[in-house]
Amino acid sequence: MENIDLINSFSEFKDDKLIDRVTLMAILEDVFRNALKKKFGEDDNFDIIINPDKGDLEIWRNRIVVADGEVEDDNQEISLTDARKIEPDFEVGEDVSEEVKLIDLGRRAILALRQNLISKIHEHDNTNIYKQFKDLEGEIYSAEVHHIRHRAVILLDDEGNELIMPKDKQIPSDFFRKGDNVRGVIESVELKGNKPVIIFSRTAPEFLEKLFEQEIPEVFDGLITVKKVVRIPGEKAKVAVDSYDDRIDPVGACVGMKGSRIHGIVRELGNENIDVINYTNNTQLLISRALSPAKVTNIEINEENKTALVTLQPEEVSKAIGRGGHNIRLAGKLTGYEIDVYRDGHDDEDVELSEFSDEIEPWIIEEFSKIGLDTAKSIIEKDVEHLVKITDLEEETIQQVMKVLKAEFED
Repeated sequence: MENIDLINSFSEFKDDKLIDRVTLMAILEDVFRNALKKKFGEDDNFDIIINPDKGDLEIWRNRIVVADGEVEDDNQEISLTDARKIEPDFEVGEDVSEEVKLIDLGRRAILALRQNLISKIHEHDNTNIYKQFKDLEGEIYSAEVHHIRHRAVILLDDEGNELIMPKDKQIPSDFFRKGDNVRGVIESVELKGNKPVIIFSRTAPEFLEKLFEQEIPEVFDGLITVKKVVRIPGEKAKVAVDSYDDRIDPVGACVGMKGSRIHGIVRELGNENIDVINYTNNTQLLISRALSPAKVTNIEINEENKTALVTLQPEEVSKAIGRGGHNIRLAGKLTGYEIDVYRDGHDDEDVELSEFSDEIEPWIIEEFSKIGLDTAKSIIEKDVEHLVKITDLEEETIQQVMKVLKAEFED
């Protein structure tokens, strides 16, 4: 069998592999050099010539001609008589190049060559797959359901790469059939032995963040930044967004008219309830917004312990806590503070803030209402400096409101 035929037979199995011809030739040379070392003890005096275009390979052994009977190293030296069998005009001291046919290495050596070649190509493929997916960690990805097991779903991508989605990386309401196309993120990639293990997730916060990038053009273009995402997969999520362009309402742009933009994301996540809030560096205001839809009356922060004591009207407490405690738990994760809520005492002699609409502009009343301050006393009892921190109102405006409200009770 000629060398080219042997190489072609070796390369048949690589048809489905992601390996180019040139790389195959490089692996072939490495494999054949190892075989030569086993056969002859060394490979320094061998030339391996590879033609990647034709896919053929030649091996030449270089030896020095010595007088008959003076050969000390069979691999490095050749007798004059044997040299003249190759070319009749060789003389002592000259270099002889003799082609080595792979078939001459013997059947067992060829079988070992084949196994070594398969092993090397698999190792090359696995290294490439590991690098490819390591670069994709945290990125959104699509794959097809190949096999459903009790503790995991096995997926295959378009190139036949295997991805594993463990049970805890699936949204509780997820239901898959073989052949379904599934979106998620590449959460992690590890090498176990020589095999890459690719973990696919639909529960990671990064999945929701990447869905925002895909579905909301302003996020994709960088006009809106997703500052933080927290999730209880399949139940509820909170997303803090910000924009450096004052003309853009980041929350409105993400939600869309009547929720049109976020609806597709909610559906993808098994009807996960998503709260989108405006991010702010004002900690009190951020906590207040994070507890939405509840309206907060007062917040006391302990920076040392990273705790926040939040006071609300009795009817707002259940909104702040949320079903199963989801709302308050996510608000804590989003802000980085442990939040405790308390009911505010009710006062029958208090006056609704809306009663002052002839003296206080409606938009100012609305600003107070956003943080749960719906009555005159709920504002009067607060410190002006504190109100500046938890609202978007100027100190002068708050002072004027205080003056109007206090006049009511003095009368």
